Amino acid sequence: MILIPAIDLLDGKCVRLLQGDYDKVTEYGADPVGMAKAWQRGGGKRLHVVDLDGAKAGRPRNEALVMEIAEELSIPVEVGGGIRSFEQVDRYLSSGVDRVILGTAAFKDPKLLAEAAAAYPGRVWVGIDARDGKVAIQGWTENTATDAYELAVLCQEKGAGGVIFTDIARDGMLTGPNLESLETLADRTEIPIIASGGISSLEDLRALRDSAIPRIEGVITGKALYAGAFTIEEGISVLDKFRMA
Repeated sequence: MILIPAIDLLDGKCVRLLQGDYDKVTEYGADPVGMAKAWQRGGGKRLHVVDLDGAKAGRPRNEALVMEIAEELSIPVEVGGGIRSFEQVDRYLSSGVDRVILGTAAFKDPKLLAEAAAAYPGRVWVGIDARDGKVAIQGWTENTATDAYELAVLCQEKGAGGVIFTDIARDGMLTGPNLESLETLADRTEIPIIASGGISSLEDLRALRDSAIPRIEGVITGKALYAGAFTIEEGISVLDKFRMA
C-alpha cells in the first residue's frame, strides 16, 4: 500500500474541492509542476492528477500541463478528468503518462473501456465516485441511480486494471476513509483498489493499513497534505510499516 499525493487542476492551478463542489474551491498553488516535484522529492512513488476543468467540460482542458508534469517527473503519473475517447487515452499513454482513469466514460461507454483496456493492459483504470452508494459522473455534478459496486463488477469484466474508489461525502472533509464501502468493493471484485477521500490524519492511514481489506494497493490524499495534517514523509512511514510487518 503506497501513499499517492493528488494534484487537482482547475484553471491551471492546484486546488481542492469540498465534496466535489466547484463553488467551494480552495487554491493551494499556481505552480502544479513545482508541487508535483515537491511530492516526488518527499518520497512519493506515484502521482495522481485530476483535470477538474476536463471532468466538467467532458474533454481535457489541462492536457499540456499534465504532459509537462509527466515529463518532468521520474515517478509514474496517472491522470483522470475528461477522458472520453480512445484517441485521448492513446495520446496520454503514448506521451509519458503511466495510467489513465476513466470515470464518466466507463459509465456511459463500456465499449471504450474494453477497447482501451485491451490496447493498454493494466494501464486503464476506472474512477468510481460514489454518493450514498450511487455513481456520480460529469465531475461529480450529475448523480445516477447506478449502484457503485455493480459498476465496479462491470468494469472488471471489461478489463479495467483496477478501481479508484472515492466516497464523495468524505472527499475534502477530512473525516476518515469509508472502510465499510471499501470492504464491500473488495468483496465484490477481484482487481486492485486505490482508496480516495477523507484521509485526515496518520490515524486514518493506520486504520486503512490495518483493516485487512484485500488488494488495496494505494491511498490517495490531497487536502491532508496541503493542510499540513501530516507530511508526505510521515504518511509514507506509516504505510511502510505495513510492508515491513
